[in-house]
Amino acid sequence: MSRPSPGSNSRLPSRLRGGYRRAVDPKSELRRLLAASSDPANPAAEALRNLLERARRIAVIGISRSPEKPARSVPAYLAGRGYEIVPVNPNADRVLGRQAYARLDDVPGAVDMVMIFRPSEQAGAFVRAAAERPERLAIWLSEGIRADAEATAARAQGITVVQDLCAYKAHKLL
Repeated sequence: MSRPSPGSNSRLPSRLRGGYRRAVDPKSELRRLLAASSDPANPAAEALRNLLERARRIAVIGISRSPEKPARSVPAYLAGRGYEIVPVNPNADRVLGRQAYARLDDVPGAVDMVMIFRPSEQAGAFVRAAAERPERLAIWLSEGIRADAEATAARAQGITVVQDLCAYKAHKLL
């Protein structure tokens, strides 16, 4: 039987062999996530971090009643992290135990962010509706969703717009 050489990790349990894992830098990972998005005009990593830290009340357009869909699991995750989720779905009375509203205009009070889970072909109308609200909110279009012309117009009004980016993935890196 051979002896392990000095400095060998063969005495370590198998789950710990193979060297040290590098510490994950959340800022670098967030930058990598942003780079994978198809919108180069998305906010920088630090601005995204600030947005997610200061937002508290999020209206979610297109929130789903089906727990297996991202349009339900992402808002549920955020609700579990202390965000107040305001469901906007004309086909639901309640989602995540909260009253659902048929339209964004029906949502009472101010919101910090409007998150959109609708196909890109429909998203532009929702971006316009969000940009017309009196508060200076942020607009977040989930992964795979873009409304370029409307996002550009909203950004020209000073509104933060995030496109083609999963809020769950971004929040996990905070």
